[in-house]
Amino acid sequence: MNNLIEKIIWILTINFMLNACSSVAKDPPKPKNSLINKLDSLLTISEPEAKAIGKRIWINECGGTIEGLTSWNKGEYFASLGIGHFIWYHRIKRGPYEESFPSLVRYLVSKGVNVPEFILNKQCPWETRDDFVKARNSPQMIELRNLLLSTIPLQTEFILLRLENALPKMLSAISMKNRSTVQANFYKLTRTAKGKYALMDYINFKGEGTKISERYNGQGWGMLQALEEMNPNTETRNAPNEFAQAAEKVLIRRVRNAPRDESIWLKGWQNRLKTYH
Repeated sequence: MNNLIEKIIWILTINFMLNACSSVAKDPPKPKNSLINKLDSLLTISEPEAKAIGKRIWINECGGTIEGLTSWNKGEYFASLGIGHFIWYHRIKRGPYEESFPSLVRYLVSKGVNVPEFILNKQCPWETRDDFVKARNSPQMIELRNLLLSTIPLQTEFILLRLENALPKMLSAISMKNRSTVQANFYKLTRTAKGKYALMDYINFKGEGTKISERYNGQGWGMLQALEEMNPNTETRNAPNEFAQAAEKVLIRRVRNAPRDESIWLKGWQNRLKTYH
């Protein structure tokens, strides 16, 4: 009798342990309101975070205004659209900066957004800034502005997606000895809300830093260069501050190397970096 009881207890114990192991082996539930899948379990963003970051980028680029969603800055030869002032070139004149608006349009279409036909042409219909300004109240411009206003959350997702894709691009562009430092600094920033904002804003602001055409005297000013400039011993909690200081150094270097006078923009850039602290 005692042997039978012992066998029953032994069987129940084994079953309990198997069930426990099975429950541990299951994937943990995905966080609610997650907009983008995680990058190595670190790059996640909640809906409230996305709204806050999107609003902050909108303020940085457009002053938080609806009119600012469709801009063409003086002295430039391209339109700057959306909360991220995504670049859109006319077919006649292109430039060294990465054109991001057509990629945004493709992303919106993939999300089921009904995009105006003239935007699907992939080339800006306005050739010059004067043409763009004259058309600010045209049906096409109003349609474009309404699209950009209604898709702000998706534009934030698009910026995060660009950030997700940036790390392998950056690592492939540098030597093996620098890769561990850049990757470590990148992940430190992804572990805090402020750090994620800093990365998302800066990659949208000054790019990945991997394009050869986006360099003066062989020196870039993008996210890659800022990550390389960071102190590798920085603690995670201080990473956003260190990133801001590193970014300021590479932007000052850009002004020093620039073939034309860019010093008029430096103060505005520095004020923007202060929001990372």
